[in-house]
Amino acid sequence: MTWQGSTTVRDRIFAALPYLLPLIDGLGFGFDRFLFEQFPALRVIFLPLVPLLQIYRGVPFAGLIIFFGLFLLVVRNTDINYFIRLNTMQAILIDIALILCSLVVPFLANVIQVPLVVETLYNTIFLAILIACVYAVSSSLMGRDSEMPLITEAARMQVR
Repeated sequence: MTWQGSTTVRDRIFAALPYLLPLIDGLGFGFDRFLFEQFPALRVIFLPLVPLLQIYRGVPFAGLIIFFGLFLLVVRNTDINYFIRLNTMQAILIDIALILCSLVVPFLANVIQVPLVVETLYNTIFLAILIACVYAVSSSLMGRDSEMPLITEAARMQVR
C-alpha cells in the first residue's frame, strides 16, 4: 500500500537503494563466516557486492557516514517523496537491529562456546537480514510498502 499517491519507476528504484546498507552490513555475518564456508556456491550470488563491500570497509566510518547521511538528507527532507523516505527509514531500522546483533553476538559466542550454536546464530542473523532486504526491495520495486512487523510502524512514526 502506498500512502502518498502513486510512485514513479524512479521513486521505486531510489526507495530500493537504501537496503544496500543493511545488506552490506549483514554480509559480515554470512560472507566472512560460516554459511559461505558451507555453501561456496552462494559466494557467486553476492560477488557483485564485493567491490562495494571493499569500499565500505576501506573507508573509515563509512557506515556511520552513510547512516547519518541517509537519515539527515533523505528521511528528514520533506521535499523527497514519502515512499522513498519510508523505505530509507526502514533500511536504517534494519541496520540498527543488525548493529545491535553485531554487538551482542560476539559476547554470546564467547559465553556459549558451542560451535554449532554459534554457527546457527550467525547463519540465522544473515538469512533474516537477507530475507528482510529481498522482501523490502521487491516490495519497493513493485511500488508497495513492505509490511514488516515493528519496523514499518516505527518507520512510519519517524517519517510522518
